[in-house]
Amino acid sequence: MSCLRDKTILLVLVMFVSFAGLLQLTYGLVSDEYYNSVYNAQTQRPQEVGRFPLLMPNVRPKTKELYLCTPVKIDFTKSYHIVGYEPNATMDTAHHMLVYGCGQPGTRHTVWNCGEMARSTTEDTASPCDASSSSQILYAWARDAPKLELPEGVGFRVGGNSPIKYIVLQVHYAHIEKFKDGSSDDSGVFLHYTEKPLTKLAGVLLMGTAGMIPPMSTEHMETACEIRENKTIQPFAYRTHTHNLGKIVAGYRVRPDVRGVQHWTQLGKRNPLTPQMFYPIESKDPIVRGDIIAARCTMKSNRTRITEVGATNRDEMCNFYLMYYVENDEPLQMKYCFSQGPPFYYWKNPDAGLNNIPHIEASTL
Repeated sequence: MSCLRDKTILLVLVMFVSFAGLLQLTYGLVSDEYYNSVYNAQTQRPQEVGRFPLLMPNVRPKTKELYLCTPVKIDFTKSYHIVGYEPNATMDTAHHMLVYGCGQPGTRHTVWNCGEMARSTTEDTASPCDASSSSQILYAWARDAPKLELPEGVGFRVGGNSPIKYIVLQVHYAHIEKFKDGSSDDSGVFLHYTEKPLTKLAGVLLMGTAGMIPPMSTEHMETACEIRENKTIQPFAYRTHTHNLGKIVAGYRVRPDVRGVQHWTQLGKRNPLTPQMFYPIESKDPIVRGDIIAARCTMKSNRTRITEVGATNRDEMCNFYLMYYVENDEPLQMKYCFSQGPPFYYWKNPDAGLNNIPHIEASTL
């Protein structure tokens, strides 16, 4: 089976070799010499939309709650646009996956431990992206979410003069029972790409919190950030993410009127325990400088212990992803918006600068 699988992977690489100049495989499925010889032998013109496998190289996780990363290198001399993501994973294997755009990867290794947990493992440990380089999330997946195709003419620019020089796949393996018999895993994402120049550049703003949830309680985990860059961004998709205690995640654009009264326009709201895909945005109005983006996760705990924000299933997360594009401009420099979370930060805090808060609406479906 391993031999057959290797042949299948090679066939995929040959079929989509026009992408070879974009991503030079660094995880060792084929040698550089063979890969380059296949690329140089091709004379066909680049496809309108190609498909490239960004997959784990048949890893065997040995520790539960393990986060593993693997990179691909981009041809720095050209610009490409990612226009879609096709997941190759199931929730019984992968708890969730993230695709990062990096200036430099966290290490030069083929695979490494890129989580904060499981310190007893023997894998090399580092962040997905090098701490001194740029880092942004390009895609996120969980709970058997289907593929994502971006709107016509919209794409994530990588390579060329983009700060994204590497693409790193991160997979969270919460459970490892299925690997105890020696089985391996190739979870990941097929990237849909084009070499065609695009004027609508995509970006992702990740909203999240730190904090804790008291036992036997309902807690609101909230964050908000003002857009301070002179840009017009067009939101088109959102995604919610929590672990087991999440009930509702809601995101808003907040804009004051001439009297200073803030009007909250809902961007998206969902039960985070449904498939964690990117859903169409609920308001297509543009977001401009001076607007505030706010998010709330309503969490309900029946546990007799405190639950903290963290990476494992025992912990919690509160995330709202906003996917957008800018036309004839660069995406926001602000990639993340995080607060301290409860019990230190709430929308209602005087220093948060928020009013007319839709408390009931933000926590009900």
